[in-house]
Amino acid sequence: MSPTGQGGAMDLALQEAESVEGVTVAKESGPAGAAGPAGAAGPREKARSLWSDAWHQLRRNPVFIVSALIILFLVVISVWPQLIASGDPLQCDLSKSQQGSAPGHPFGYDTQGCDVYTRTVYGARASITVGICATVGAALLGSVLGGLAGFFGGWGDSLLSRVADIFFGIPVVLGGLVFLSVVTSTTVWPVVGFIVLLGWPQLARIARGSVITAKQNDYVQAARALGAGNGRMLLRHVAPNAVAPVIVVATIALGTYISLEATLSFLGVGLRPPTVSWGIDISNAATQIRNAPHMLLWPAGALSLTVLAFIMLGDAVRDALDPKLR
Repeated sequence: MSPTGQGGAMDLALQEAESVEGVTVAKESGPAGAAGPAGAAGPREKARSLWSDAWHQLRRNPVFIVSALIILFLVVISVWPQLIASGDPLQCDLSKSQQGSAPGHPFGYDTQGCDVYTRTVYGARASITVGICATVGAALLGSVLGGLAGFFGGWGDSLLSRVADIFFGIPVVLGGLVFLSVVTSTTVWPVVGFIVLLGWPQLARIARGSVITAKQNDYVQAARALGAGNGRMLLRHVAPNAVAPVIVVATIALGTYISLEATLSFLGVGLRPPTVSWGIDISNAATQIRNAPHMLLWPAGALSLTVLAFIMLGDAVRDALDPKLR
């Protein structure tokens, strides 16, 4: 008998609601028996943090994997070049000047009769050292100054902005020619110091803008309302959520710093002999490119591959840390 009246309508509505609820539960539970004997839904997946989610994305990105493997290989040979090169980069034989490939010397010889392969392998040490040390120094200095200026604001923020503008107005190559021409040291540290001196303003601006954005979030305002001090808010709440853009820019800048070191060494004001550097070898080979192109091909190719690897790594990290790009 079909239901009639108010009671019948209520019974019909109740039956429809129960049927809709049953269909919904069945969809959420999956196939029969998947939810267990009690019919309860399975456990929900635990939410990932920004860093764990970024690492999950990076592991699936072939660009990141390839660039990371190349960089790992370069770091290993810069620390232990004797793993793949048994010769001495400073041992030369003028009788073999500009000769091509030979057994045991696949890249040939340079003008002084030095093994190009051995010098190319050992040249990674200077370039990687300059790139990593300059990036760490510029990132630390820029992050501290930019983060403090963005968090506290006031006259300190204005002063930092004007000082950064002054450094942005200095041409990098011209500044290197002036600054490094009076330095007589043959180590990598004058070059590292110069790059840090001109590299920190860019990272300071990135850190400043990121901190200004992070300190306006609700959780920071809630921590302030609960009585948290400036130091706690900056270290526990603002800095961890503002460091991602700095890491991305620093990773890309590392490749740029390696290229800058090679440019300054090519011009004769960066690294100097007896230090083995790709820039020095490229400078020595530039005048002999027609007679012995192999002298230029291998160090220039190694430099290009290194810079490209760090730029690719930075792009992959940027895509993983920026939700808008996914």
